[in-house]
Amino acid sequence: MADERQLAERLISYDTSRPEGIVTAASFVKGWLEARDIDVRDHVHEGLPVLEADVGPPGGPTVVFHGHLDVVPGREEQFAPRVEGDRLIGRGAYDMKGGLAAMLCAMSDLAASDRVRVRFVCVPDEESEEVDSRATDVLVKGGLTADFAITGEPTNLHIGVQAKGVLAMRLAIHGRSAHGSTPWLGDNAVLKAVDVFRRIESLPFSRESSEMFDRPSINLGRIHGGDVLNRVPDLCVMDVDVRYLPGQDPGAILAQVRAIADVEVTRTFIYPPAQVSPANPYVRALRDAAARSVEGEAMSVGRDGASDAIAFLRAGIPAVEFGPAGGGHHGPDEWVSLVSLTRYRQALTDFVRALPDWLERERGGLQALEGGLA
Repeated sequence: MADERQLAERLISYDTSRPEGIVTAASFVKGWLEARDIDVRDHVHEGLPVLEADVGPPGGPTVVFHGHLDVVPGREEQFAPRVEGDRLIGRGAYDMKGGLAAMLCAMSDLAASDRVRVRFVCVPDEESEEVDSRATDVLVKGGLTADFAITGEPTNLHIGVQAKGVLAMRLAIHGRSAHGSTPWLGDNAVLKAVDVFRRIESLPFSRESSEMFDRPSINLGRIHGGDVLNRVPDLCVMDVDVRYLPGQDPGAILAQVRAIADVEVTRTFIYPPAQVSPANPYVRALRDAAARSVEGEAMSVGRDGASDAIAFLRAGIPAVEFGPAGGGHHGPDEWVSLVSLTRYRQALTDFVRALPDWLERERGGLQALEGGLA
């Protein structure tokens, strides 16, 4: 039987914050699946490899296991995985090479499935800032179909039925230049930009909440102002990342920001929230399988981060985030629980094996399933 720990360690060892690392890691994943007699289709999107593989019959319900190879940049030593107790530590351990390894092992476990078709989809650009044309969106728009999709982002073995949307804004704040020795004669655009960001944090939309979220999240991700030390900067540009709640209107949020004096919004990107009903029969079947593999109840939760699940939801395919336990993603000590990898793998295989009987029992057949955006 394949070992999810060893596979996760191998995946972490590839620096997939770089294109060459993604290419090498994808080649390894392709070879790993083919060594287990699972055919893999690979193609290139924006110069990077995308992998697809199927097990099971074409006639049954189709479930997608969706994951990504890319990670945010890290220090060289973060790509040398290490184990401390139950923790596998390294860049991407939690987001999401641990989950990807368990998904691959589940694909191997399910290779002989005769009632459910499982489609593995592995993309190279989930972490990319080039959000206008991601591989997952292109695949779904190109005809990738399924009855349900699981994207393996880390959820601590809970089922993520909602994820915040993204409103990314580039703001230009203008000031007035002066000599650095007499700053009182100028109007410092960098200081004004910091004040603008604090005002954004206190706008009405920032105080709203929902059933699954206490509030939106607002991050000043990048700021640039000034050109030389001895001059008061007259221009500051900053990128603000707002993760807004399901039910909030990004246009209304943008209007509140634009109402701030001396702010020019020069670029925006909007990515809608992900939302699927917890009553969906596939969600309930997954919850039932997860509950047998974890301690406590695998409750449905909301996810603060944006989700590739929206690509499926916009096409009418019910989709959730569901992944292993851990912490520190994008941080210096990112880790995933080894026990949770085993439980996650088991939950995926239990879900697929029990799915036909579960659907038949709960819904009286496979028709009229609830899906898409709620």
